Amino acid sequence: MELSATGDPVITQEDTQVHIGIDLRPGTLTLTRDGTDFAAYHALVGFASPDAQPWTAQKVKFSAKGPDGESVGLTVDLLNEACDGPRADVPAAIWKVVALSATSAGDVGITYAPPGRA
Repeated sequence: MELSATGDPVITQEDTQVHIGIDLRPGTLTLTRDGTDFAAYHALVGFASPDAQPWTAQKVKFSAKGPDGESVGLTVDLLNEACDGPRADVPAAIWKVVALSATSAGDVGITYAPPGRA
């Protein structure tokens, strides 16, 4: 590998963000836009912790297939216009996707330690 690195990285707590991707079982979520149905097969949920506050879901990016079989991306903003709370018109099924992604991140129980030096 032709890369070197120096420094002592520190994350900024002002706006920490994570994205959690989950695969959806085919046929379990249909998204409808302008009268056209799309079968969602993947969701990438973005969470943020602004100013070290509790985690908030900001948006979901869906990968879905349209009636023609072509893949499309659909994004749902979860925060209201003032960004101080959830949008009132987000369907319950999308909130379930958010909950599934948050739960799966905790259930996986990821722990990590850097590889030991020989």
